[in-house]
Amino acid sequence: MIKQKVNYNNIVKKIEEQHIQDKKIKIDVGDTVKIRKVIQEGNKERIQLSDGVVICKKNNNLNKSITIRKIIQNVGVERIYLINSPQIINIEIIRRSKIRRSKLYYLRTRSGKATRLKQKIK
Repeated sequence: MIKQKVNYNNIVKKIEEQHIQDKKIKIDVGDTVKIRKVIQEGNKERIQLSDGVVICKKNNNLNKSITIRKIIQNVGVERIYLINSPQIINIEIIRRSKIRRSKLYYLRTRSGKATRLKQKIK
């Protein structure tokens, strides 16, 4: 009996390529973004808007994700969005910020004017 080596990495890559969406948006940490997402409630569909600052970005082929932080009624809310999700309609970049960190987790401990980031000038 001849045993053949199966390269599972190639098989996974072929399957992932079918599901990766072609969104040409360059999102960086520190950007203020507005995301439009489709929400299903029973038989109805509606579009939900959410905006905030990108504090974390993870790149892993199909599982590319960003974490968005927003203050709602003096409570910090963080949400993780998969960029290649079919539920996301579009991502609009409102503002780009100048940062020196790859993750902005320090914003969790700050409040008010201390959470402001310097705007990047082109």
